[in-house]
Amino acid sequence: MNLRKSIFSGSWYPSDRQACEDRIREFVEADKYPPGSIANPVGGIVPHAGWYFSGSIACNVIHQLAKVASPDVVVVFGMHLHSGSPRYIMPEGKWETPFGAITVDTALAGALTRQYTFQVESPSQFQQDNTIELQLPFVRYFFKDARIVAMGVPPTRETLELARSVVHAARELDLRIVVIGSTDLTHYGPSYGFTSQGTGSKALNWVRDENDRRVIDAMTRMDPEAVIREGLSNDNACCCGAAAAAIAAGRAMGARKAEVMAYATSYDKNPVDSFVGYVGMLF
Repeated sequence: MNLRKSIFSGSWYPSDRQACEDRIREFVEADKYPPGSIANPVGGIVPHAGWYFSGSIACNVIHQLAKVASPDVVVVFGMHLHSGSPRYIMPEGKWETPFGAITVDTALAGALTRQYTFQVESPSQFQQDNTIELQLPFVRYFFKDARIVAMGVPPTRETLELARSVVHAARELDLRIVVIGSTDLTHYGPSYGFTSQGTGSKALNWVRDENDRRVIDAMTRMDPEAVIREGLSNDNACCCGAAAAAIAAGRAMGARKAEVMAYATSYDKNPVDSFVGYVGMLF
């Protein structure tokens, strides 16, 4: 009764343990990202489309984190929320993955729920949202013994205060953490009701070189306020609150530099007029 069942396994990513592991190994082997200049990253930004489209990017960001970090708790910020949305958290229970369940760290979650108001979820009652679940097989695979605290956070200034409070509470509890923000970038084309630049190569280049670039530049500067402004003003980050929270937490952990590991769009896999941008970052 305390297990939150997966919703997207078997469709957006494999439900079978062996198939999941085979796919992860393919991601790691096939995508040899050049070594970056961040020696000891404390967090990152990952996309959350189906694994066919963006799984490689998310997998390799989390893999790079696991090479240098052995956290007690992985903190994941996500969910498609607007500025008037509540915050969401599941403060106890377990999340299902093909590699076994990930247990919620009740101490850290409890410290946060005592300080902030949340829409409290349970393993049996929760919002169906892909942004967090799509990361969990990677988290469980690469951080086998880590617990989790996952939160849905809206794009507001108070979210940045919450993110810094996560770091403070973890220190008070003597917990080692890494932080992950889950967001995709521009959703462009007729399917998304966003066609300001028409269609074809002009639109694709505008998304890649201008619209997505603006929010990526804000992320690279580690400017969480600018990330939120970009997402709200230019529709270039569907979960700008989550990305901004991860960056704010990363700064509170001492990170001062962010670096793009990979950028892609769904057009690269499926060249149609409606497409989505993806970025993987470490900081």
